[in-house]
Amino acid sequence: MFRRTSRRASAPVATRLAKQLAQSLVMLGLALSLGAAQAAPVGDTVTRFLRENELLDAALAATQSAKQSATDAGGELLDQMRDSASDLVINAMNFLGVPYRRGGNTAETGFDCSGFTRHVFENSIGLLLPRRSAEQANSSSLIKVQKEDLKPGDLVFFNTMRRAFSHVGIYIGDGKFVHAPRTGSQIKVEDMRASYWTKRFNGARRANQLGDSPATLANGMAAQAESVAPVTIR
Repeated sequence: MFRRTSRRASAPVATRLAKQLAQSLVMLGLALSLGAAQAAPVGDTVTRFLRENELLDAALAATQSAKQSATDAGGELLDQMRDSASDLVINAMNFLGVPYRRGGNTAETGFDCSGFTRHVFENSIGLLLPRRSAEQANSSSLIKVQKEDLKPGDLVFFNTMRRAFSHVGIYIGDGKFVHAPRTGSQIKVEDMRASYWTKRFNGARRANQLGDSPATLANGMAAQAESVAPVTIR
């Protein structure tokens, strides 16, 4: 692993080396081990190397800085997701009052339920959904969401024609969703807690771009950290 050297690194070089080492350890998921480095056995290879080259204090400080940078990146990712969801909901609400039209895809001609959701998602976050509501529910670009975990921007599905996922709308928060209901009606907001919708609720889906699960955050932070080059100590 490491080859010992009898020469001590100069202060600037030592600090830079410690920082690079700490960043590499964070990338490998080993950074937490440095938190207990003061009490680590003398035989521990990494700790011994740091001690012998007077790098331990600098490595601990650099590790904390790298961990904070990862946390900041996660916060920025969350903000971006929330902004995207807000834009999507605002975009959807702009179509309130547009008449329902079976097979409709535009505000000029009218929308049906899936034409409405498809238009909003494509023009808000650049995600082109399948045309039919059942196909949207099964799209690989969407992730399943439990009813209790609904967030603004999620797609909500209902069985309104004696078949699963025959209707779709966009959740806007506070138990409400916006949708294109039926012939003779227009795009409007309704309460999912009404008995009609509660009995017919089929499930919900969320675009990956709007997800904020731990896995999504981890992927975002991993991408942010890809610029950190691994360090080789000779």
